[in-house]
Amino acid sequence: MGRSALLASIEARLAANGSVVLTGPSGIGKTALLEAVGDAAAARGELVLRVAGTETERWVPCSGLAELLDQLPDTLTADLPRERLTGLPAPHPAMPTTAAAAKAAGERALGRSFADRSGMDHVACRLSFRGLLARCAGDRPVLLLVDDAQWVDAESVHAVRYAVSRLGSRGVRAVVAGPWPDGLAAGDGGSTPWAPAPDALHLPVPPLGPDELAEMFDSYGLPVRVVNTLHSDSGGNPYLALALGGAFTDRIPRHWRPAPLPQRVQAVIAERLARLPAQAHETLLMAALAIRPTTDLLCRAGRAEAARDIRRAAVLGLLITEGGGIRFTPPAVGTVLAEAADAQHLARVHRALAAVVPDAAGRARHRALADPGPNAELAHSLVTAAEQAVRQGSHRMAAELYRLAADRSPADPAAERLEWLVAAAETGANGGLPDLVHRAAEAVLASDATHAQRVRVRLALLDLSGQGLAEMGEVFAAALVDADGDPALLGPLRVRMALGALLNGAPDLAEQEADGAIAHAREAGDTATEAKALALRANISLIEGRDDYVRDLELAGRLPEPPLDGQMHTTPRYIAAYCAIAEDRLPEARAELLRMLALVERGSGEEVVHVLRNLSEVAARTGRCREALDFADRAMRIAEQAALSPGPAWYPGALAELAGGSIHRAVALAERGLRASEQENDVIFQSRLLHVLGVARMRLGDVRAGVDTLWRIEALGSAPDGRGRAMRCPMVLRWHGDLAQGLVALGEVDRAEEVVRTARAAIGDRARGAAVTGLLDRAEACVLAARGEPEEALALLRQAATLFEQLGQPLEVGHCLLEQARIERRRRRAGPARKAAADALEIFLRCGARPWAEQARHRLARLDMGLQDGPAPFGAVAQVTLTEGEQRIAVLVGQGATNQQVANRLFLSVKTVEASLTRIYRKLGIRSRAQLGSLLGGAPPEKGVTLHP
Repeated sequence: MGRSALLASIEARLAANGSVVLTGPSGIGKTALLEAVGDAAAARGELVLRVAGTETERWVPCSGLAELLDQLPDTLTADLPRERLTGLPAPHPAMPTTAAAAKAAGERALGRSFADRSGMDHVACRLSFRGLLARCAGDRPVLLLVDDAQWVDAESVHAVRYAVSRLGSRGVRAVVAGPWPDGLAAGDGGSTPWAPAPDALHLPVPPLGPDELAEMFDSYGLPVRVVNTLHSDSGGNPYLALALGGAFTDRIPRHWRPAPLPQRVQAVIAERLARLPAQAHETLLMAALAIRPTTDLLCRAGRAEAARDIRRAAVLGLLITEGGGIRFTPPAVGTVLAEAADAQHLARVHRALAAVVPDAAGRARHRALADPGPNAELAHSLVTAAEQAVRQGSHRMAAELYRLAADRSPADPAAERLEWLVAAAETGANGGLPDLVHRAAEAVLASDATHAQRVRVRLALLDLSGQGLAEMGEVFAAALVDADGDPALLGPLRVRMALGALLNGAPDLAEQEADGAIAHAREAGDTATEAKALALRANISLIEGRDDYVRDLELAGRLPEPPLDGQMHTTPRYIAAYCAIAEDRLPEARAELLRMLALVERGSGEEVVHVLRNLSEVAARTGRCREALDFADRAMRIAEQAALSPGPAWYPGALAELAGGSIHRAVALAERGLRASEQENDVIFQSRLLHVLGVARMRLGDVRAGVDTLWRIEALGSAPDGRGRAMRCPMVLRWHGDLAQGLVALGEVDRAEEVVRTARAAIGDRARGAAVTGLLDRAEACVLAARGEPEEALALLRQAATLFEQLGQPLEVGHCLLEQARIERRRRRAGPARKAAADALEIFLRCGARPWAEQARHRLARLDMGLQDGPAPFGAVAQVTLTEGEQRIAVLVGQGATNQQVANRLFLSVKTVEASLTRIYRKLGIRSRAQLGSLLGGAPPEKGVTLHP
């Protein structure tokens, strides 16, 4: 799963009669790769010989070789004595099972003289094995697969290396797999690596990416949010991810809460830690006890070899380093290390860290952890530090400090301890610490807490659910009971109820709840809740396409600004920036969002994700493609590590990839985000992700699938009771113009015209000067061109391009130029067509818009070859269906290979290659190898023509 590129590299090496060494930590998937390679080779008719080393037989000479010989055809070995083949008697049936016993028994069985032999028996053994493989290779290629190669005995290693080195050119190859990560030598806890041939290709097996891991878990029924967390916790190691995933059950909807650590995971952690020296254990323990560990911090705390120790642990898969920080994979590595140390040892490490951490809150935390037991004075100092951390936006640190204060607080007064547990739950929810939140909430709800404290921890649980508020009915009901009619408690609760209704596609109900929240807040004199409720009502009005959102934002602006409590994304300030994006005041929105990011960037919760999300969208619209990708990547990483709802993070990821990354990657992110949003019943992000997914599919050439995807937004907007559920306003979700262009490409011109007309009626005069007008103008230009009115179409395109220039949206300008080039080429005006395409290419290159630049290059190439463009929108290439074999031939020929070279590479006859090329030329509408090379650009399919096996 997710190893197609790696398998292709292995297969290419084997096809050239080369050998391969696969390296990587345990559980990374080396055995699965060996099985896949072996199955493919067996299907081709090759002789496949398999051996897997075991620690208990490492000291038994020729044990691996004997296993390989047992798999040779009987016709070759029936008349040969075992001693002739291996130099050894047959193994005794009662062979010892431990490594030490096996070594001792082997020495006794062979006699002490074995070590003193002249070596002639060893030479005969290797020559015999080589001779047998040579006879096999005369009939068919031979493939040796060696797994757990670090445990294969030395004599078998020598025999394999000798045979493969001498017979490689005759079709005897080997794939060897072992846990030899780069940078970890035998002295560092590894074993000595060996290769079957001097020129063997060494391939590290990388961790699975989020997309591949999601595909692996598709059949397990786990929520996407859980899978996203599993990727973070496992570091992409498939065995670890499967072991961690086994702790979740489908009947308990706790996808925001960690599950108990499985025994299999503990065994993997123990096995990896055992390969590290004691000094590395001490370094890792210090990293585990720090809240934000870095190599520099560990060095200052006395771990002089920290860089080396961290590197050792990283190559073993125990941790990963990101942006200078250290993160354990899985996080339980830190727990295992801490549990193995005694209290005095832990206290010493905490004191060392307290002396070097740069912030006062961190120093307070380590001093408290170094001094267990009740201490009222210490508890109050921790609370003071926690309050400071909240003001700085460090909600994770604040939650840890509040929890510690509660732990260090004496039994009396109990009310004080409960209050700190409530604060721990609230700040933990805003910092993305689900385990801490649940533990704190359970402690509060099991005690004699007040109604207010019980409601507050339930609100923390609601905040922790993110976009999944629809699943929190039980918590909502319990909170209403606990609120007992108190307006001070009902106000914040009804704000969450309004947000849940909005996400669930019930804007009318959401507005009713927001009205109720405003009334309760005013009754209680709670200006912060009132401001947030007004901002939420403004957001509802904007999504519904009404103008009264301006009034609500003005009312909210007259109230004191809500404090920095980890909920920036619910404040009037944030909603005002969101409205500025909808109104195309992008420079203003960007400036305000950057100021907000400076306030929240020390956090790790939803507020950071939403600020980064909007910054990424603004960057994509304004042509800052690299910046868009960076902001989106940060949002996705935070959402994964904090177990947040993935939809709001994957949406900007897909949008940024569509603008400046990979369209295929955009499709993958949009599809995963859509599944996550469907599971959480989040209609808002379902609509947004459907828009990105539909456009991406059309730009890949599958116009029908793209149009059908966009129509799903319309279907999402009609609930069974007749109320609209999706985002109604074309100014907020601008999908109508893209749908119209897709319909034109399919020849459904009348429907396209109706879509444009309906959207214009919905926005009325409010959208004058807004980008949505330009989008609809461009779509209408496509309609006019399809009706045979090119002059009117070009006039609309120029008008739209001028508007986009004024709004500072260069990618939309380039899109208009591509449409202009297509229309001019259909009029057989090659000069204006080429100029428009070249101007578009210049814009896209300046913005770093890679997918758009490739489409512009493709259009220029077709113009240079005199090929006619079809009616496809977005500069997309019409879908071409090539078989898998034709695709391989097309890529090789496009890269300059001759027919003979292609035939040798793919094990085909030259006539087969020639016949395939004829079919490829006919399907692509070209006539020469030069045209094929220009069409493909020597690049992967996405950068040229869209190939579908």
